[in-house]
Amino acid sequence: MSDSQQTDPAPQWWSRPEGTADSRRDGVPAPRPEAGEGGSGDERSGAAGQAAGAPGAPADAVRYDPWGARPLQVVDRGRDRPGFRLWQVAALAAATALFAGGIGGYVGVLAERQSGTRLELPQAAVADKGRAPDSVAGIAATALPGVVTLHVRGAKGSGTGTGFVLDPQGHILTNNHVVADAKEIAVTFSTGESVTAELVGRDSGYDLAVVKVSGVRGLRPLSLGNSENVKVGDPVVAIGAPFDLSNTVTAGIISATGRPVTAGGDKGDGSDISYVDALQTDAPINPGNSGGPLLDARAHVVGINSAIRGADKDDPTRQGGSIGLGFAIPINQGKRVAEELIATGHATHPVIGVTLDMDYTGDGARVGDKGEDGKPSVTAGGPGARAGIRPGDVITKVDGQRVRGGDELIIKIRAHRPGDPLTLTVLRDGRERTLDVVLGSANGS
Repeated sequence: MSDSQQTDPAPQWWSRPEGTADSRRDGVPAPRPEAGEGGSGDERSGAAGQAAGAPGAPADAVRYDPWGARPLQVVDRGRDRPGFRLWQVAALAAATALFAGGIGGYVGVLAERQSGTRLELPQAAVADKGRAPDSVAGIAATALPGVVTLHVRGAKGSGTGTGFVLDPQGHILTNNHVVADAKEIAVTFSTGESVTAELVGRDSGYDLAVVKVSGVRGLRPLSLGNSENVKVGDPVVAIGAPFDLSNTVTAGIISATGRPVTAGGDKGDGSDISYVDALQTDAPINPGNSGGPLLDARAHVVGINSAIRGADKDDPTRQGGSIGLGFAIPINQGKRVAEELIATGHATHPVIGVTLDMDYTGDGARVGDKGEDGKPSVTAGGPGARAGIRPGDVITKVDGQRVRGGDELIIKIRAHRPGDPLTLTVLRDGRERTLDVVLGSANGS
């Protein structure tokens, strides 16, 4: 051995000698060619396992560097599989819930339709049907069996009105204008039973009439009250057949008492004018209510519904039905007239025996200078003459109540009976004086 340093090239022990066995561990793939390497391992120039820089190795051969930044061998796991995001999960859950709900509802409807059960909604149990006697329902229950509907047929057509039973004999009180000129009268009870009625008597001056039914059992006469007991503000109930709607009940109060009302006058000669010292009520009254009862809180009749006040005829917006101004004949007057009609077929009128100047426009009722056909305006020997009334006197008060015209004086007088005493205040020659008169009697129409 020589002292000189060996200068032979150091053995390249990290390169793989040609033909040697592959020392890779099982499962480690062979190095992949870098970009630019062409072909497979069989197509490379030089020895298959020679490293770059080894003698005979191509210039672009891959050299394995165990200390490199990354290994040349990379396991190919394919593309990353994307995962579900939170909003996608929520949307899917909502869609599933809606679908399930729709299916469930449809199945439920099918099940309900196919089943024999009924849908039952909550409802209050049946309670006591009784009502306080002084309530509207209580008053109606008491009075309805005694109220009737009248269907009248005459030469000029047909109409509907109301009436109520007076006694067990079948007498029924109604308005004169309901049965005037009637050829046929049918009475229908609240039970629906209908019978024919006959006219007993009527009076146009009071607008009252009595008809009678026969052969009807179980009649329920209404109790008559006293109209002198009625006060403004008292509750009242009206029963009738407005527009042929039988057994209609309305309620209100007494709006005024002693209201002077005239009705009728269609004939033009004044023979059909009615003079009523009426009870005013706001209980709705309409055509067909005429002749029906106006009842107090004890179901007693205090008036006979007879007239309504509508809007002015010249008003283009006129209302044909009730506007809250209804008028009833006081039952005290109705009772007296009904008794006379049942007894004689006619009624008497209280009079003072004077002729009034109906054209007088001043305050009060003026006694005319002359009567009809040139007769004296104060009947000789009559109630007025005996009291000292003279032609031209102006009567301003009756029993202390002021009168404003001739119609109002007649109404105040007819509110009394023949034979009743009255005190008249008379204006003569600018001076007032008081005269006492006892009412006389005249046959009505």
